[in-house]
Amino acid sequence: MSAPRQLPPRVGVWLIGARGSVATTVVAGCAALTAGLRPPTGLVTETPAFAGSGLPALSSLVFGGHDTLDCPLPKRAEQLAAGGVLPPGLPAAVETELAAAEREIRPGGPLPGDTRDEEDLIAAFATDLRDFVRRQGLDRAVVVNVASTEPAPTGAALPASSLYAAAALRAGCPYVNFTPSTGLHHPDLAGLAASSGLPYGGRDGKTGQTLLRSVLGPMFAQRALAVRAWSGTNLLGGGDGAALADPAAAAAKNAGKERVLADTLGTIPEGQVHIDDVPALGDWKTAWDHVAFDGFLGTRMVLQTIWQGCDSALAAPLVLDLARLLARAHERGLSGPRPELAFFFKDPVGDAPASLAEQYAELERFARRLSEEDGR
Repeated sequence: MSAPRQLPPRVGVWLIGARGSVATTVVAGCAALTAGLRPPTGLVTETPAFAGSGLPALSSLVFGGHDTLDCPLPKRAEQLAAGGVLPPGLPAAVETELAAAEREIRPGGPLPGDTRDEEDLIAAFATDLRDFVRRQGLDRAVVVNVASTEPAPTGAALPASSLYAAAALRAGCPYVNFTPSTGLHHPDLAGLAASSGLPYGGRDGKTGQTLLRSVLGPMFAQRALAVRAWSGTNLLGGGDGAALADPAAAAAKNAGKERVLADTLGTIPEGQVHIDDVPALGDWKTAWDHVAFDGFLGTRMVLQTIWQGCDSALAAPLVLDLARLLARAHERGLSGPRPELAFFFKDPVGDAPASLAEQYAELERFARRLSEEDGR
């Protein structure tokens, strides 16, 4: 009698902001790729460099999450398809997968009038995570924050993003903060992060304007061209546009953009990034950059760029990449900050290079480290 065939491990992806545009695109996109309805465009972990890294298969991912909104995922997917974010007909084609993820979404918090204190909220969120892992028979789960940007904290209280981060570590789950929100960066969580024995990634996914800056900044530095000013403007709508209309939230977002220039140029040039909420744009974004620089003999020149893209479609494949990479790192027993994932972030953790090319080289080395053949 032959031995029973061993099933591949199942990995949970727990999304904070699970009914938002990015999360919906992640769930619908993963289902579409698994069914062969679309190619894996934009998914770094599906390129040849990662073929031998032992990453969990897309078909093994199981989705759930927390959210304070009540719009069901299938309906949200229909809205995104109407706005051109998802392909026409895709929500109907993957409705079963969307409904399955919707059943695994639990109420977030703190909600208006919520009387629970920080410890109560962290404990409740951690219980939701443990129940998800047990109910679905998962080998492990990775928590990814894709909720709307929150302002930087000003008092002693932990912001919502940090409550979720603490719950993730308490439940034994690797953690990624794909937003500029505080998350695991709060000083009160430093001890928990250090003692958890879990791997975790950086903060604020690098999807558009800053991705371009991380390429152009090193170009100017390596060619010895003096950047005098670097200004930018973002026009965007959707939930992110509404959240970033708050000056405090916009400041948290812009800090990461400035950090990339400081790290690649060695100084912060004159100029700012302005963020304008344009609700009519929906999930689409236009980013302008105006770079004033000096060439040979002080000749003054200008570079202007225009980036037009869909935030959710840019972010979703990176969320899947990060979930797979951290799940595999956890499986291999790696812990602590993972600077090898700097390629994906405006604000990486650990000692990481700033240039995108150098970051990608580090990521490739990490892929080899994760392979079955390589040791720790």
